[in-house]
Amino acid sequence: MEVERMKDINTTLEVVCGKWKAIILLELDNKTLRFSELKSRLPDVSHQTLIKQLKELEEEGLVERKSYPVVPPKVEYSLTSYGKSLEGLLLNMSEWGHRHRKNRKKEYDDRENMKLS
Repeated sequence: MEVERMKDINTTLEVVCGKWKAIILLELDNKTLRFSELKSRLPDVSHQTLIKQLKELEEEGLVERKSYPVVPPKVEYSLTSYGKSLEGLLLNMSEWGHRHRKNRKKEYDDRENMKLS
């Protein structure tokens, strides 16, 4: 594989593949959500992790954070047009993951059962 192509793939993985980043991007697809709404949609992510991942996505220009000067604080998050450009990639990742889990069903079922015991 040519060096530039490897660099491009690594860049994409660095930007999109934090543990929760792709899920956050999917949750924000075509909607604006307050922090509390995002948190309730992602109950397994810690408060601090969600803040950190949102900040990183904002720094990459994928998510817009809008803060309102009210008490209590009101902050909304939405995808930028640049963030929306990831829709196809995220859809492909989702479809591939679905096929992979289906092909490896027994291994994934065993992992889930181990987590639950």
